[in-house]
Amino acid sequence: MKPKNDPLKEKTMRFAIRIVRLSKYLTEVQKEFVISRQILRSGTNPGAMVREAANAESGRDFIHKLSVAQKETSETLYWLELLYHAAYLSKPQYESIINDGMEIMKILRSSILTKKQRMNDEL
Repeated sequence: MKPKNDPLKEKTMRFAIRIVRLSKYLTEVQKEFVISRQILRSGTNPGAMVREAANAESGRDFIHKLSVAQKETSETLYWLELLYHAAYLSKPQYESIINDGMEIMKILRSSILTKKQRMNDEL
């Protein structure tokens, strides 16, 4: 049996891989150690939260997990913006990765709103 296609799961994994590579670049090439740790933590967390949400104990737990993913994605977008304005990322690098993050934010928001609506409809 083929596993179900989960675009959010796939996108957050690809994003996390990009963040891991960015963190490595920041430490090894740019010799930047503080922000690289921050972005590594916040940028890999959404994927973990999406995985946890898939096994949530309840609808409220599902929403909570995706809300944490949304907050961590937002924090990651902040660090990316800071890295760009501090000249650690070129414009093409920044635009590429920020677009991925924004897409994840949209999917997370939509998923949270959809689940809330479904829970309200059940009442």
